Amino acid sequence: MVCKGIGTATIIKMFLAGAQNLEAKKEWINELNVFPVPDGDTGTNMSMTILSAAREVAALNDPSMKDLCKAISSGSLRGARGNSGVILSQLFRGFTKGIQDHEEVNVAILAEAFQRAVETAYKAVMKPKEGTILTVAKGGADKAMELWQDGVTDLDEFFSKIIAHEEYVLSRTPEMLPVLKEAGVVDSGGQGLVVVLQGAYDAFCGKEIDYSAIKPSSGSVSVKASAQDEADIKFGYCTEFIIMLDHEAKIEEENQLKSFLETIGDSIVCVSDDDIIKVHVHTNHPGQAFEKALTLGSLSNMKVDNMRLEHQEKLFKESEIRAASQKEEMPHKEVGFISVSAGEGLDRIFKELGVDYMIEGGQTMNPSTEDMLGAIRKVNADTIFIFPNNKNIILAANQAQTLTEDKKIIVVPTKTIPQGITSVINYIPEMSPEENERTMLEEINHVKTGQITYAVRDTSIDGKDIHQGDYMGIGDAGILSVSKDMNDAVLSMLDEMIDENTELVSVYYGQDVSEDEANAMKARIEERFSSCDCELQFGGQPVYYYIISAE
Repeated sequence: MVCKGIGTATIIKMFLAGAQNLEAKKEWINELNVFPVPDGDTGTNMSMTILSAAREVAALNDPSMKDLCKAISSGSLRGARGNSGVILSQLFRGFTKGIQDHEEVNVAILAEAFQRAVETAYKAVMKPKEGTILTVAKGGADKAMELWQDGVTDLDEFFSKIIAHEEYVLSRTPEMLPVLKEAGVVDSGGQGLVVVLQGAYDAFCGKEIDYSAIKPSSGSVSVKASAQDEADIKFGYCTEFIIMLDHEAKIEEENQLKSFLETIGDSIVCVSDDDIIKVHVHTNHPGQAFEKALTLGSLSNMKVDNMRLEHQEKLFKESEIRAASQKEEMPHKEVGFISVSAGEGLDRIFKELGVDYMIEGGQTMNPSTEDMLGAIRKVNADTIFIFPNNKNIILAANQAQTLTEDKKIIVVPTKTIPQGITSVINYIPEMSPEENERTMLEEINHVKTGQITYAVRDTSIDGKDIHQGDYMGIGDAGILSVSKDMNDAVLSMLDEMIDENTELVSVYYGQDVSEDEANAMKARIEERFSSCDCELQFGGQPVYYYIISAE
């Protein structure tokens, strides 16, 4: 049977099925990571991004196409994690703009929407690289336009041929990026996009989909459940609702509501988006939360769960827990600092250097755009510097920057912890924010970073044969050393990093390295590189035994 148009209900099913399929296959996508490190997280980042939007969609009640598009765009933008997640959110943002004004869409509208999705995503990346998710998306968009121009009107044929072409483009990504070919994998982000479309197509074809991974949410981006005894639950009712304002949401209204909610509960998420405010709170007095909210507008999607009866509480991710510990109102200042960090030792170092707020994250868990926005709300400063300290977090920070209107946000594109530390050290209060930004950008170029971890699988990359369990020294541009002995991996990595201009080697040891082992490593470094000063500090970071900088 020929299908020439689909409406909101079908698109909802397709979107949720795409999210479900990605969630089910995220670990397989993670394993496509080029570097065989224990933190390959493309699948996880993309899944958490789309699930953030999917939960928004699942909470809708008989929405219009515009309402649906708003939920997809807002949910994915705020929940975006990692470069792949941010790009996916931008694809959704462009696509939804292309269909939001139509209650039913056909091949012509969808072809234009695919084009708009790709244009939006490419604009979000400063230096687009071919052989990635962008290339796969562009291949699909070009095929969509070709099918429309060829007179195709049947959506079944339209969708199936787009997916087939994207699979072909994906298979060609190793020819576009030599690093993929050497590792014997296709691009993981591109594979994630194909998985989403395959799931959506299954729903279009009427296949039965298990939506168990998607539960309606009211603004909570990343939630994980943990069993608790009833006695341990301080606030017994998980309360969620949406406030329908009769005007555009104001930041001061959101802040006042959050301040009130903090007096009656915890685990608060309060997110405004145009004319709505989405609220989640754990409290013993749901009625008080509803009464306060009614002073701002009418309520919808109200939900109260008795967690004591369930013997289970939804716990927010570690970054939200850490945020709660920093919820005291900060005194106003002209300039503030936010840094991504992983490990109590690194946290302490940043705090001693004057950083106001730490977002937990890094290689093992990329914080979302909403995590960034939450931190920005906490720091009471006119200008805020953000140090992502990981190349896979920069885009999420940039996205938070564009969504912030009441403060000046400067994202310093630090790719490693040592670059972030160097940036903070070089801040000079007497200089303007713009002058400090230029100084920081210049100084981070003088920092070389190496990190020691272990291989999770056999592979060949950067001309090196790597076996599962080997220690690897990973530098700014690739793998610098491989050895079955950690000490040899560290020293061989430093052989590649240190030159005649190097004066200082800073060593941050992780949670799996004892102080005695770290001191012994410091002694070996000082013996081998006697012309350099060597500093040793506890970082406490997971996954990476050592983070080392050479300056």
